[in-house]
Amino acid sequence: MKYDVIIIGGGSAGLMAGVAASESGAKVLLIDKGDKLGRKLGISGGGRCNVTNNKELDELIKYIPGNGKFLYSALSNFGNKDIIAFFERLGIRLKEEDNGRMFPVTDKAKTVVDALIRQIRQQGVDIRMNAPVDEVLYEQGQATGVRLKSGETLRSHAVIVASGGKSVPHTGSTGDGYAWAERAGHMITELFPTEVPLTSKAPFIRSRELQGLSLRDVSLTVWNAKGKKLVSHQGDMIFTHFGLSGPISLRCSQFVVKELAKSGAGEVLLTIDLHPDQSADELYEQTLQLMKDEPKKAAKNVLKSLLSDRLIPLLFQKANLDEHLTYDHIPKQQWLELAKGIKSFPVPVNGTLSIEEAFVTGGGVHLKEIDPKTMESKRMPGLYFCGEILDIHGYTGGYNITAAFSTGYAAGKSAAEYSASL
Repeated sequence: MKYDVIIIGGGSAGLMAGVAASESGAKVLLIDKGDKLGRKLGISGGGRCNVTNNKELDELIKYIPGNGKFLYSALSNFGNKDIIAFFERLGIRLKEEDNGRMFPVTDKAKTVVDALIRQIRQQGVDIRMNAPVDEVLYEQGQATGVRLKSGETLRSHAVIVASGGKSVPHTGSTGDGYAWAERAGHMITELFPTEVPLTSKAPFIRSRELQGLSLRDVSLTVWNAKGKKLVSHQGDMIFTHFGLSGPISLRCSQFVVKELAKSGAGEVLLTIDLHPDQSADELYEQTLQLMKDEPKKAAKNVLKSLLSDRLIPLLFQKANLDEHLTYDHIPKQQWLELAKGIKSFPVPVNGTLSIEEAFVTGGGVHLKEIDPKTMESKRMPGLYFCGEILDIHGYTGGYNITAAFSTGYAAGKSAAEYSASL
């Protein structure tokens, strides 16, 4: 039988494309190479599924630094507010947490995945599992279907590629779609890991003396080779046995990757501001006062109320201070250096974990070759792309899933309309 629309990939983008295409009256087939739909969605948000983010449109796009502006059209038609309304129509109540992050009240990703699968089944979408695609078929200058690895050929008027990036491959994202895009004449921009932990060869990382230390509400800054600030993020982070991880480290990672490539240097400097809401002068006065209040006590014990005791030896060492000194023996200039060190603790970073270990893939199908309203290929009529295969990447916090749902909806609706017009 011939379908109106075939969708390759049953992740966030593919499932939403299935909803939109079938809702528009198309006969739809969704194909997935695995034995379970929505696998990456099912582990997102720590298994709770960060469905979207409730920020206003302009603000939302700022949190998608990888070509977020391309999404204006798609988000205007089916944005975060529409995603929230869509799930609530399906009976999935959502709640808002810090920084606008939206989760199901059940705190279970399965609730969201099951609702999407139930919806596409109700709307008559055919689903084929364990059916890896070998190639997308292009005949007489248009997409005409797919050939499975089994040799079976499936025909359609339109094909939507929602096969994901290369990150978290155990969920099925192994980069299969890039070759199909290239065969249609598309350019793939360089792929790189984003939202990924950072690696460092700093002595205090190699010695593992800070391993497992979490820092709350600090600011992390990435500097370029000329000493210019590239980006700062405030929030939480953690030292690991290989470097840095946690929310703000992940957010800085794409800037580290790009600067390493641009500068050709082996390292990029990051600095941690341990007290972002105070100036160095204020910290100087505050720490001096704390010492004055307990003049007989060693500095390392006095400052425990202000700093992690695991960081104190490193901060004192950097300021050429003895951590055992008492108030009467404080050299004022070095004490000011200590305050500056609290504001700017240096961590040289030499890379990241691999693209497979990243949460998100940077790079993908070049956006100049995609219609931003419809997600249709400008190279091949009847071919559509949505989700992480596109050269779009956002921070964690519901932004990538929003991009996937929004582009999936646009692709599904447009592919159905294209099919109906033939």
